[in-house]
Amino acid sequence: MQTRLLGQNGPRVSALGLGCMGMSEFYGVRDDAESIATIHLALERGVTLLDTADMYGPFVNEELVGRAIRGRREQVFLATKFGIVRDAVDPTRRGISGRPDYVRSACEASLKRLGVEHIDLYYQHRVDPQVPIEDTVGAMADLVRAGKVRFLGLSEAGAATIERAVRVHPIAALQSEFSLWSRDLEDTGALAVCRRLGIALVAYSPLGRGFLTGAIRRPEDLGAEDFRRNHPRFQGENFARNLRLVEAVQALGNQKGCTSAQLALAWVLAQGEDIIAIPGTKRRERLEENLGALAVRLEAADFTALDAAFPPGAAAGTRYPAAGMAAVNL
Repeated sequence: MQTRLLGQNGPRVSALGLGCMGMSEFYGVRDDAESIATIHLALERGVTLLDTADMYGPFVNEELVGRAIRGRREQVFLATKFGIVRDAVDPTRRGISGRPDYVRSACEASLKRLGVEHIDLYYQHRVDPQVPIEDTVGAMADLVRAGKVRFLGLSEAGAATIERAVRVHPIAALQSEFSLWSRDLEDTGALAVCRRLGIALVAYSPLGRGFLTGAIRRPEDLGAEDFRRNHPRFQGENFARNLRLVEAVQALGNQKGCTSAQLALAWVLAQGEDIIAIPGTKRRERLEENLGALAVRLEAADFTALDAAFPPGAAAGTRYPAAGMAAVNL
């Protein structure tokens, strides 16, 4: 397993982590036994970074991860998040909170669900525009001083917010969507700020929520409850245009002797040693395929071909519906 440094003074973690969100919600039917087996296989293969959040499920994904790592805590660099507020009684309700009292209560609840004494990397899942980032990060810093959290992160924060946050406490990682079809960070300045400040980028959805694997050929391939049905990139003419882009990536993968998923992951990892990718899966078969990306070596000609086949900004449609887009890059 290749490793990468998490921030300027952070630990080394696996270059490929494991996103656990889809094990409990959003991507169809749950299979907790297979999900736990996938986590165990990931640890056996040298994956150290596991990523979850309190809102996944809601709440049950942390419990699932907690069960999976029981007796294996020393193998895991455990990341979770707070800030997207959900109601167990009505999971469709959403809110965002960065209030200091909420930060503290959310951390205590996550520790209990995960069954651990500390969280290795604690993210603010979305920036709360109603609460100064200094107040939120100040409360997160208190958790570090209390020994409940080791490192701090932000998710989908804008460049100016990151600049303000680091004046309160070091930020080890920014988690944001980054892939062949989501390169916004290069335009917003967030990636440049991270690099200037020595903050790692943890790239979620590096496979375009599964689209870049080539396994999704029709909107009907998504289950009735699959949340991707509500995403503009998976709808109508956007779907057809994006499928043509993926087919071009598949053709390049065939030339390299790898799958389109492996090529897409290799591209993300090749964008810098400060980038860690966390593709999500709930199946061992897909985990093994993703890990194969570590053996893919890209040459200058490959980057040229990928930029020609899938140029920046080529993806049709926004990466979230309007409400989701309003909560990123704040």
